[in-house]
Amino acid sequence: MGFILWVLIYCLGLIVIFNNGVKVEASHKAYMHLQSTPAVNINQVHRTGYHFQPTKHWINDPNGPMYYNGIYHLFYQYNPKGAVWGNIVWAHSVSKDLINWKKLDPAIYPSKPFDQYGCWSGSATILPGNKPVILYTGIIDKNNTQVQNYAIPADLSDPYLTKWIKPDNNPLIVADISVNKTAFRDPTTAWWSGDDGHWRISIGGRRRERGMAFLYRSKDFVHWVKAKHPLHSRGGTGNWECPDFFPVSVFGKNGLDTSFVGSGIKYVLKVSLDVTRYEYYTLGTYSNEKDRYVPDKGMIDGWNGLRYDYGNFYASKSFFDPSKNRRILWGWANESDSTADDVKKGWAGVQLIPRTILLDPNGKQLLQWPIEEVETLRGKKVELSNRKLVKGEKVEIKGITAAQADVDVIFSFDSLDKAEPFDSNWDRYDAQKLCSQKGSTVEGGLGPFGILTLASENLEEYTPVFFRVFKAKDEHLVLMCSDATRSTLKEGNGAYRPSFAGFVDVDLTEKKLSLRSLIDNSVVESFGAGGKTCITSRVYPTLAIYGNAHLYAFNNGTQTIKIDSLNAWSMNKPLKMNQ
Repeated sequence: MGFILWVLIYCLGLIVIFNNGVKVEASHKAYMHLQSTPAVNINQVHRTGYHFQPTKHWINDPNGPMYYNGIYHLFYQYNPKGAVWGNIVWAHSVSKDLINWKKLDPAIYPSKPFDQYGCWSGSATILPGNKPVILYTGIIDKNNTQVQNYAIPADLSDPYLTKWIKPDNNPLIVADISVNKTAFRDPTTAWWSGDDGHWRISIGGRRRERGMAFLYRSKDFVHWVKAKHPLHSRGGTGNWECPDFFPVSVFGKNGLDTSFVGSGIKYVLKVSLDVTRYEYYTLGTYSNEKDRYVPDKGMIDGWNGLRYDYGNFYASKSFFDPSKNRRILWGWANESDSTADDVKKGWAGVQLIPRTILLDPNGKQLLQWPIEEVETLRGKKVELSNRKLVKGEKVEIKGITAAQADVDVIFSFDSLDKAEPFDSNWDRYDAQKLCSQKGSTVEGGLGPFGILTLASENLEEYTPVFFRVFKAKDEHLVLMCSDATRSTLKEGNGAYRPSFAGFVDVDLTEKKLSLRSLIDNSVVESFGAGGKTCITSRVYPTLAIYGNAHLYAFNNGTQTIKIDSLNAWSMNKPLKMNQ
């Protein structure tokens, strides 16, 4: 079947009929006068040391990540001509360890009628016979009309798959009259059903204000037919971008291939909401027979739902890594500074440290954790244990490069009695608002306690990552914050410095909370309670840079907190980052 399918993909053509235009939609603000302003001098001050980023210019969505013949591939949206969005191509980098990366020439760029106005996001699928194919969104006119195309490697014997071909029988999928063709993008990795011999993909979009995950089927990966109903949809959520759909194991600790079928699994549907610029996911059930995804009871679609990350994290894409039987998640973090600052420094955007994804044993959410390979970058280590912190106390973690570090700490407390009452008028779904009111310096009962990252010596600048425990009517609620409001002394028109926050669904029976933060000059990625709640902040200190950055553990609650264990490492740079 694999050989026949590959021949069909090469040889078959499609008759394409374009429907009439509707309202044009796009996700990024266009600065036409800056799109082709190349970087002359690259400002290194806030560039990351060990995160993925090109040597200069703008990047956004990670695209088509895959593991193929011993090589990890990452494609990503990239502007080769400037530090703002525009002139987008599919840049391409390869790695053997997800840490050191070799830059290749762009794999896909506008060149044909079916993508002459843009090559937007998409996914990779490994077809039978070990043959990779990319599905991506092409922009065909100035009205932002979106179609779905495919590309294939020019030479499968090339270990890096350097060159990709876009056959002339593109586009494969065109929006019919029922679909808003300017909100019709980002095809998923395909999944295969042996029951009916069809491939399936989902494509993001909207119908009026109803978010849509459209469903398409194909027997040969060339001729695609839209299902009568979407994979899933939800009213009032607006446009759905960058959908991702995959199974997770209920019992095991391994990831699953996208096409895996069997017992003991749940499905994850993730969408990026154009309206909020955050990502949301639900867990549920799916059967190829009904071709419908049904979220579990209690799951919330949209604004009040679960998120991969409650901070600066968007347009993520996951893939199955067969070499280690794991599912890996890539996510993009945009700059939080102004566009003028991006242009001045000559670069914008990073890909965050890849994360493994597992189902929490409670079955109600996912767990995310930095891939184990990042630990190979650990350098000098310092440790602290059995250290009590009374109200108002802080302790500096000395001996490491605080601007570029990996910190893993377990806090404990003797009692929950001092947890503050949770006001019934507060919104349980708006943790960010609560964090903005209950910051790290606002005295509480049980908390706030945590760490002060990228702090200046006298605390003129710092980014705190912390917990605060509340007592609701019949449960305790744990608030986790990553607060950028005091991260810099720099005045910033157009800058975004929020108090990112999320609640942590954690059992406090043992009266412990863990926190791990990856600190990298202008990035703070934090993982609460073993990855139950994740928050990423982008910050730009003026004093707390390089060797002038400090790291503290603190407690501003009346309940004494104990640091059971704290391990912190200086983090080295990879030997090669997109050179």
